[in-house]
Amino acid sequence: MTTPQATEEVVDLVSRLIQFDTSNTGVPETTVGEAECARWVEQQLQEVGYETEYIESGMPGRGNVFARLAGADSSRGALLVHVHLDVVPAQAEDWSVHPFSGAIRDGYVWGRGAVDMKDMAGMVLALARQFKRDGTVPPRDIVFAFLADEEAGGTWGSHWLVENRPDLFDGITEAVGEVGGFSLTVDRPDGTVRRLYLVETAEKGLSWMRLTCDATAGHGSFLHSDNAVTEIASAVARIGAHQFPLVMTESVSEFLKALSEETGLDFSPETPDLETALFKIGNLARIIGATLRDTANPTMLSAGYKANVIPQQAEAVIDCRVLPGRQKEFEATIDELIGPNVKREWITHLDAYETTFDGHLVDAMNDAVVAHDADGRTVPYMLSGGTDAKAFAKLGIRCFGFAPLQLPPDLDFAALFHGVDERVPVESILFGTKVLEHFLRHS
Repeated sequence: MTTPQATEEVVDLVSRLIQFDTSNTGVPETTVGEAECARWVEQQLQEVGYETEYIESGMPGRGNVFARLAGADSSRGALLVHVHLDVVPAQAEDWSVHPFSGAIRDGYVWGRGAVDMKDMAGMVLALARQFKRDGTVPPRDIVFAFLADEEAGGTWGSHWLVENRPDLFDGITEAVGEVGGFSLTVDRPDGTVRRLYLVETAEKGLSWMRLTCDATAGHGSFLHSDNAVTEIASAVARIGAHQFPLVMTESVSEFLKALSEETGLDFSPETPDLETALFKIGNLARIIGATLRDTANPTMLSAGYKANVIPQQAEAVIDCRVLPGRQKEFEATIDELIGPNVKREWITHLDAYETTFDGHLVDAMNDAVVAHDADGRTVPYMLSGGTDAKAFAKLGIRCFGFAPLQLPPDLDFAALFHGVDERVPVESILFGTKVLEHFLRHS
C-alpha cells in the first residue's frame, strides 16, 4: 500500500489544527487549548515513529513539542523549523463561519490561525509525517518545533525554552519560521506579471512602553499647575504626532531595489513620500511602509477614579517598533518627547533582528520556489512585527521567515492576520507544501 503524501493530508491537518481553540489572551489564567493541541500534534508525530519531547514551558498548559529527523551529514548544523500553535482570540458573532470550525469551502480553509500560523503548522506536520513514513534522510538534521505563547511575545514559549532548555537547540545553526515566503504579484513594464516571494530576513524590535506621571492630587474645582492627566496627555500627543526619520536598512533597501527592477517604478529612498508611493503595490504596502521608520503608537490611557478628583497618577502605554541598530537614538527621541515629568519603563522589550540575504539556505529557498513557479523570485524583506525568531537569535541562530504560499493577486493577505474571516486558499497550502518539501530536501 502506498503511503499518503503530504499534499494528500495537509488540508485536513490544517483544518483539524484550527479546530483546537488555542486562543492566547495574554493572561495565563484564561489562555486555553495549547496543551490539548500540542498533545495531538505529538500523537501525529509518534504515530509515524518519531521520538518526541513534550515540554510545558513554565506553567501548566503551555505545551511545546519537539522532534528531530536525522540527516545525512551530522557534522552540519541542524535546521530548526518552528511554528506556533496559539492564536489570537476571535469573536464568533463577527465571522461568516465559526472561527474554530476549520471549515473548507469556496476554495479556502477558514478559521482563526488559518494564516497565523496553522497553515504552516499543518504543512510542517504533513511533511514531517511523510518524511518519516518514506524513510527520507534530509541533508542535515531537521528539528521540528511546535510552540506555545508566540501571540503574547513568547514569554511562556520560545523565550522560556531558550532560557531554561537551551539543550533543545544544541547544534542548530539556522531556522525558518512564519511570515515569509508568500507571494506578491507585481506588474512588469512589458505587460507581464512577476511573483515576488518575500523571505523575512529582519524584524523590527517589539517594545511596549509604560509612561507614568505622578503629580499632586486634589479637588477638581481648584487651580492645578501639575495635573498628571494633562502631563500624560501632552506626552502621548507629542509621541503620536512625531514622525521618525527615514532609515534604509539592508533588508528594506534590497527589497525596494528588487521592486524597482521588476516594476520599472522608482522606489528609491529619494522618492518623494515613499510610503505613499508604495501603495502602488497594493495592500502589502501597510507592512512594507512600516519598515521605513521607527514607530511609536499610543494604545492605552489610564487615569482617575472620580469626576471631581485630580488623580495623583496617570499612565499610558505605547507600542514601539524599532529598526535594527536604532534603539539608542529611538530612546533619546522618546525622552525628549515625554519631557522631564514623565517616567518610562519597558513592559516588554524584544530586540530587532536582521540577517543577510545570502548563503546556501537562501539559495535553497529560491531554488524551491522557482522549481514550482518559473515566474517566481525570492526577495528579502523586513517584518514590522515580531516572531519567535527573536528568541532563537539570542542563541546565535540565523533566522528566516519562509512559509511559502502562492497567493491570488487580489487577496488582501495583510488584512487576514488577526482579522475577521481569516482564511487561506487551499491551492496556496498545496503549493506551499510542495515548495517546503523541495526546500527541506535540499537545505
